[in-house]
Amino acid sequence: MSPIPRRSLLKAAAVAGAAAQFSWALGAQDAQAAPQAAPGDAGPVVLDWLEDGGLGAAPGSTVGVPWPKGAHQDGQDFALTDADGTAVPVQSWPIAYWPDGSLKWTAHAVGSGHGKLTLRAGTPAAPEKKVTVDRSGGTIDVSTGVITVRIAKSGSTLVKSVNRGATEIARNGRLVLIRQPEFEDEDQGTVRTERFDGVLSTVRVEQEGPVRAVVRIDGKHRKGDRSWLPFSVRLYFYAGADSFRMVHTITYDGTQQPGKASGDFVRGLGVRFTVPMRDESYDRHIRIGGDGTGLLREAVKGVTGLRRDPGAAVQAAQYEGKKLPDPATWDQRVTTRLQYIPEWGDYTLSQLSADGFTLRKRTKKGYGWIGAGGGRRASGFGYVGGVSGGLSFGLRDFWEKFPAQLDIRDAHTDAAEVTLWLWSPEAQPMDLRFYHDGMGQDTFPEQLEGLNITYEDYEPGFGTPYGIARTSELLFWANASTPSAETLAGQVEAVRVLPQLAAPPKQLIEAGVFGKGLFAEPDRSTPAKAKIEDHLDFLLTYYRDQVEMRRWYGFWDYGDIMHTYDTVRHQWRYDVGGYAWDNSELSPDLWLWYAYLRSGRADLFRFAEAMTRHTGEVDVYHLGTWAGLGTRHGVQHWADSAKQQRIANTTYRRYYYFLTADERVGDLMHANVDSDETFLVLDPIRKIRTEPYTPDRHALSIGFGTDWSGLVSAWLTEWERKGPKWEKARARVLSTMETIAAQPNGFVQGSGLYDLDTGRFAVAAQPRVEVSHLSAVFGLNELCAELIDLVDMPEFKEAYLDYCRYFNATKAEQAARYGSNFGSLILFQGHSRLDAYAAVQTGDEKLARRAWDKFYDSDGYKESAPWRTERLDGPLTLVPGSEAPWVSTNDTSLYGLAAIENLALLGDRMP
Repeated sequence: MSPIPRRSLLKAAAVAGAAAQFSWALGAQDAQAAPQAAPGDAGPVVLDWLEDGGLGAAPGSTVGVPWPKGAHQDGQDFALTDADGTAVPVQSWPIAYWPDGSLKWTAHAVGSGHGKLTLRAGTPAAPEKKVTVDRSGGTIDVSTGVITVRIAKSGSTLVKSVNRGATEIARNGRLVLIRQPEFEDEDQGTVRTERFDGVLSTVRVEQEGPVRAVVRIDGKHRKGDRSWLPFSVRLYFYAGADSFRMVHTITYDGTQQPGKASGDFVRGLGVRFTVPMRDESYDRHIRIGGDGTGLLREAVKGVTGLRRDPGAAVQAAQYEGKKLPDPATWDQRVTTRLQYIPEWGDYTLSQLSADGFTLRKRTKKGYGWIGAGGGRRASGFGYVGGVSGGLSFGLRDFWEKFPAQLDIRDAHTDAAEVTLWLWSPEAQPMDLRFYHDGMGQDTFPEQLEGLNITYEDYEPGFGTPYGIARTSELLFWANASTPSAETLAGQVEAVRVLPQLAAPPKQLIEAGVFGKGLFAEPDRSTPAKAKIEDHLDFLLTYYRDQVEMRRWYGFWDYGDIMHTYDTVRHQWRYDVGGYAWDNSELSPDLWLWYAYLRSGRADLFRFAEAMTRHTGEVDVYHLGTWAGLGTRHGVQHWADSAKQQRIANTTYRRYYYFLTADERVGDLMHANVDSDETFLVLDPIRKIRTEPYTPDRHALSIGFGTDWSGLVSAWLTEWERKGPKWEKARARVLSTMETIAAQPNGFVQGSGLYDLDTGRFAVAAQPRVEVSHLSAVFGLNELCAELIDLVDMPEFKEAYLDYCRYFNATKAEQAARYGSNFGSLILFQGHSRLDAYAAVQTGDEKLARRAWDKFYDSDGYKESAPWRTERLDGPLTLVPGSEAPWVSTNDTSLYGLAAIENLALLGDRMP
């Protein structure tokens, strides 16, 4: 496929005529819902776990379940039972509503249960051990019925203590940051570092049981008078659990300037706990996860392998983590010499790449380290404690988001210290400086020339990481004693793959969510359908394999994929401008999520989950001038100067949020509600305007495609969730829908002048034809399908269907309808799904035929493509693997979505 031109082809808006009058004043009226259908199926829903093993050792799981319009009203209670009909305690709450007020999505939290669980309307069972929250004292005390966690309200300690019964298992949970103020290359300069501690600014309880409690903690890292690197931490607790989960987010607000050695370089970023050590050193145990469920299993003072044998029972007990018999009962040749056996107090596991970890230990600070092994990919799990109790801990995506590290210190003393390093202090500092010096691109014309050679849209000062974020997930267990190998293996598995309960595809489809009719379960009943399913499987498998072969891993990179392949180098174009990291270009996020929605496949959920965590955090600004905007594809996720709504698009976050009720993703979506204000700050087409334009609060040029789809997705989501600004958001949805429909050429008008205060577009006096191949490929079709189903606004429906009818029409047909054709367009295969949608909505058989014609025989992937990979090995490539040089991520995303939607909409009318 030919390179796609500059990412917004909108021209300056025409002078607007008088604004049309309409009824959607801000918050003034209830929305007119689509005509009320008969209440949907309110029957039971069978939920299942994505992977085998059920909840396992995880503290709990929360699942989102959709309901058809009218199936359940607000206030409905839900009950849960297992396969035997036994009641399972569940906590339920609404997370989205249909416009008529009925429940659209509900969230359900469980802290127990294995196998399939059935959810139905009814009175929930109360947990035997409820989660309780006590805010009466100087701390917030959360009890699961098994453990009690005291959370600070201020200061530099997040978690004061973790108790199991009367035993303190851990204390002084805190955040640590190491800053390196100067980073010289090679052997220049002197390495200096300084430590900052996380200091709390706000602490609030978001949920308080009976099954699930959530506490949110916000603050910054501080040393002396300086505070920086904001953090947001959520702690999750479930009834009856001996563990809790932490979701940890940092937002980068430091300074790093290209070409300069001084700046705010993060050398280490971690979470630290103190663990009391009460037992004799030979009854204290260290467990550190290696490959798979492998473990280093040692005691602080080992009694195995000695020259003198304490007895087989003693050695076996120590290896199993059990209390040793009284040393008086051992062979006295060992007992009388115990003081001469070293105590190993310090351990470090470092994962500095995706391909290797090292493990070492020492007796104590100031003494030499010795190697204790190594391997390829560590699980990110550890344990320190003894027979009277200890702390297990784990960092999810440990090796995928390298460089990471686990430290245990002072285990030979009465207080060990555990640090889970999200960024290892043994790695190079976090270098986020822009990667080149600008190469003389000081003016817009020069920058456009640069775009024409490397596909990078450069502008001085725009390639900044200021405001990007990253979220990590951690788990902690308060154990009554050193766990058995089997129990430890279960904890390791929970760290590696956090158990997730899920609603089946059938429920997602029947509820009519995410665009009614746009996806259906895979169907191989005919050769033509089976072939498309094979192609979809090929693409999904190929990208999953490319993540591994190309090592698309790392703290800031994991979750993203590359944009375009270099067939000469047998390598993705990781170093070529706009062809490198994809940053949601043409919606691979949607491709993966729709692939999951229709199939329920765990591997697709995990692929999409990682992408959502990445694209919603790293590719979007959360602080600073460009907060609310995302960055176009590039060599670094923040490098390109095109800061646009289409990347910050809430549409890409909706799926994960509604399927899991994840609060962090909810934060990201809510933050976009006022992102229409960003058009005052930055004109997205400033480099290609041909006439003067100054952003005006009452006349902002905003496109109806990539711009509006990003804005309206945030407004729709806030309205559905009934968030703090839902009435304003509802008004924005309705007013912009009406004023787009009122344009002389509807969506084909291309853009309009938007008033921030009224939330409406001025209706242009003259018709204009301004169509971009990009307008509908950042979620517009999926979003409009939802809006048309939600809101009874015939004029909007007709305006959108008209756009669908004519994008893939002939130039003569376009000119006959609009007075001029749409010019040179591409991406016809991807737009075949618009034909399919319009065909179903209108009953137009011609459109149905055209949908399949454009799908099979336009641009994009054809049946004649190889649909296979070719083996690669040295010396052609860095590591052995495979390639499909004809594959590009733009084409993959468009083919994937078109295939899924066309099969669902017109699978019964295939040629």
